[in-house]
Amino acid sequence: MSADLRALGRAWERAGYTVQGVRDLLGPVAGGALARDEIVPALRATGGGSPLEALVRLFWLQVPVPAASLGSGRYGADGLIAAGLAEPSGGEVRALLRVEPLEAVDDPAGGHAGYVVSDLKVLPGSAAAVRSDHVVGAGGASGGLARLAVHSPVDNALDLGTGCGVQALWLASRARHVTATDVNPRALAMARMSAALSGVEGVEFLEGSLLEPVAGRRFDLIVSNPPFVIAPPEEGTRYVYRESGLPGDEFCRRLVAEAPGLLNEGGHCRFLANWLQVKGVPWEERVGAWVEESGCDAWVVQRDAQDPAEYAELWLRDSREAGTSRYRERYDAWLDYFERHEVTGIGFGWIVLRRTGADRPVIRVEEIRHAVDQPVGAYADRILDGFRAAREFSTACGKGVAEGLLLRTVDGVAQEQIGPPGAEDPERILLRQSDRLRRAAGVGTVEAALAGVCDGTLPLGPLLDAIAQLLALEPGQVRAHAEAVLPELIADGFFELVPARPT
Repeated sequence: MSADLRALGRAWERAGYTVQGVRDLLGPVAGGALARDEIVPALRATGGGSPLEALVRLFWLQVPVPAASLGSGRYGADGLIAAGLAEPSGGEVRALLRVEPLEAVDDPAGGHAGYVVSDLKVLPGSAAAVRSDHVVGAGGASGGLARLAVHSPVDNALDLGTGCGVQALWLASRARHVTATDVNPRALAMARMSAALSGVEGVEFLEGSLLEPVAGRRFDLIVSNPPFVIAPPEEGTRYVYRESGLPGDEFCRRLVAEAPGLLNEGGHCRFLANWLQVKGVPWEERVGAWVEESGCDAWVVQRDAQDPAEYAELWLRDSREAGTSRYRERYDAWLDYFERHEVTGIGFGWIVLRRTGADRPVIRVEEIRHAVDQPVGAYADRILDGFRAAREFSTACGKGVAEGLLLRTVDGVAQEQIGPPGAEDPERILLRQSDRLRRAAGVGTVEAALAGVCDGTLPLGPLLDAIAQLLALEPGQVRAHAEAVLPELIADGFFELVPARPT
């Protein structure tokens, strides 16, 4: 069966059933409508009867197509039926599963990475219900995690909660060995089909909850788009793809605390997560306590937050319960649960962990709402290095040796001056990054002057003395000011420490 599926995948590639092929076929109007679950424009764009149009109609639009439009033999309708992907319906073929082409995340040109198999989407207005063991396909969260994952080669990688297998397919391009786990046996069956259609061999698929299937093993990279949705436990139906059954955000806390125990030295964990914002407790403290327990260098970023009503609405729409007879009852149950636990909001973001064995891991918990350069995984290590360099700088300040350190302004940092036109002095000076996290920082004249001359060739002390003379300031005050503000600017990636040259 695996060889037959791979043959099908190759035939679809020849027919142009790739992400780019579908984009070109649909065009921006129909493609945009399809992203909103509106299929009428896409139906109009796929009425020519070609094999590509038939595949898009069958697997993306989920409408029956004439068997003859798919061709004959092992690569046509008969092959789809034999593989369990479709069933005959009179002279037509009807999809049993959804099969989507997958774009390569490591390829700037957006090349073809394979196919992912999932359950059919339950479209708005459909009489069908989402089953509790429903398997979802690739989505926005899947792509976000892929862009967060380590983008350099690794030996062993673990995709925890693989679902349809999308992360395992992406990891296979840069990991020598990939293990994928899931608690849902239907998800694992579809993930195996995804790998076979995509020609990805050697992925190890294991059934079990959390870290149980891989207890005692070690990995260089662990990624997870876990069942992080926070739902009332007494609500009844649980959707395995999004809810763990554990109370609140306990699943994400356990994942952060326990997964680093499976990392090799220097290994990485990259997760998506939800966390509760509880009255009287800053969310940074709650999630910060999670990562402190991990013993790893950690970077937690909140990318979005919703109030309890918005959150309940989002996930009731996700399971196609809006407009049903139980919608109001279930909505009320979510709000009651959040009210009882004094939940004021729910945050969504990412968690990056790196196991270094250091006695004092570096930890940063912050909120970043603006757009950042992608993929984040390509430079996340440098972000963690910046946090550690900031600590080293602060330690050197405490020992009175900071003035001898070599510092360099990071490439891509620009200076902006804000004030009335023609004014002699600016009201504000900003340092702004043109890439990576695209941060902006308000600075004083000392930091601005330092950014203009700091190239890593002269020690910090003489540079600060020269700046003090230029600005007619007392050298001791300039040094004290620099030592106070530079750790944050180093941590934020505006300056970096330069290793001392060997004597």
